[in-house]
Amino acid sequence: MNIKLREEYIKLGQALKAAGLVESGVEAKEVIQDGLVEVNGEVDTRRGRKLYGGDVVTFDGEEITIED
Repeated sequence: MNIKLREEYIKLGQALKAAGLVESGVEAKEVIQDGLVEVNGEVDTRRGRKLYGGDVVTFDGEEITIED
């Protein structure tokens, strides 16, 4: 799945919601803080992590590629 950036970056929590992998910001916060989300192959527990074109997010067997 791909997400096309409308601005310079998208935050990790927003990307999970935009991809439909979580229902809400609260759920995004929980799965990120629980260490269930990887950015570029490494666990990241910061919901506000800025994602730029080329970044790859993995959660629950799904992969999201961020595009410029």
